[in-house]
Amino acid sequence: MELGRISGTIVATQKNERLSGFKLLVVDLMKMDGVKTGTNLVALDTVGAGSGEIVIIVRGSSARQAEGMAAIPVDATIIAIVDSIEMEGKIRYRKSDDSWRDG
Repeated sequence: MELGRISGTIVATQKNERLSGFKLLVVDLMKMDGVKTGTNLVALDTVGAGSGEIVIIVRGSSARQAEGMAAIPVDATIIAIVDSIEMEGKIRYRKSDDSWRDG
C-alpha cells in the first residue's frame, strides 16, 4: 500500500466499458511525512475520494482484489481516504485541519 494526495482528474470518454462509472484520479505519491516523492499515477477511485485528499493506493494484482474489481483492467486502485496518521504515539497528520506535524 502507498500513500498519496489527489491532485487531479482524468476524463476519458472512450475507454474500456468495464471502467464506466468509475472516476480516474491523478495521485501524487508521498512519504509518510507528507513529502511528495515526485511520482504521480492514475488510479481508479473506489471510495469517493476528492481533490486534495490523502488516500491509500494499492497497485498491481492487489488493485484488482478490492470489492468488485476482479474483472476491471486496472493497475492502481484507491482503497481508502486517510483521516489521520499516528506514528510512534504522535499524530502526524489530521484530515480535519489538513495539517502535517513533525516528529
